[in-house]
Amino acid sequence: MRKPTRGSTLPNSRRPPMHDALPRTLGAFAILLGLASLGLLAVAVWGFRTGGWPWPQAYDLAGWGAWAACAGIIAALAGLVVWLRRRKGGAAAFLLGLILSLPVAGLGAAFEIAARTTPPINDISTDTEDPPVFWFTATPSDYPGQNAGPQRAAYPDVRPLEVPVSADEAFAAALALVEERGWEVLSADPDESQIEAIATSRLFGFEDEVAIRIAETDTGTRVDMRSRSRLGQIDRGANARRIESFLSDLETRAQD
Repeated sequence: MRKPTRGSTLPNSRRPPMHDALPRTLGAFAILLGLASLGLLAVAVWGFRTGGWPWPQAYDLAGWGAWAACAGIIAALAGLVVWLRRRKGGAAAFLLGLILSLPVAGLGAAFEIAARTTPPINDISTDTEDPPVFWFTATPSDYPGQNAGPQRAAYPDVRPLEVPVSADEAFAAALALVEERGWEVLSADPDESQIEAIATSRLFGFEDEVAIRIAETDTGTRVDMRSRSRLGQIDRGANARRIESFLSDLETRAQD
């Protein structure tokens, strides 16, 4: 039998069938896209937190990471469909592609959904008529009056907290809770009955300004809280969630 000459191709019987190569290709593509999505997000976070990148630049890069993650999920799911039909080749590559892609895709989806379902405001206060005032933050400003209506409509649970303890006890409990959460305390003077702090987000390190005001009442103490984002014009509900969570924990602590 004559040997194949240089440049000749293998007989069709010895070539890998296309339907066998497709799952492997999809699996490798899904893993590559998942790794790319994680890498792009990591670079975006590094660039913003330590590289001095402006937020739009970091946001765009993180957005590309989210798109890569979505493509990775599509490739992994398509590969799983092919695998379920033919049961040839392992499904580990598709599962790995999903595992790598889902975190960034989920983060991107949550970010986008929050932007579309929350009002375009970034300053939230439990008292919209006489809100706590920032005195020690880098950019002190008044609470925007036009925020009151959208805030009440979107976050009806953001309201003052009434606790049956003295003002001194409430102040001490609020300060302890601030410190436990790792916020940077700017001011904590009991004589002023107000605490000011900076809350930093875990991923990108966004800095939000917080003011907590303590006022004695006939039945105990009223606690008002204001939270404002330094960056951007929208907060995707982060400030309202921070206030609700903090006051809920403070109420529990005051009742113990």
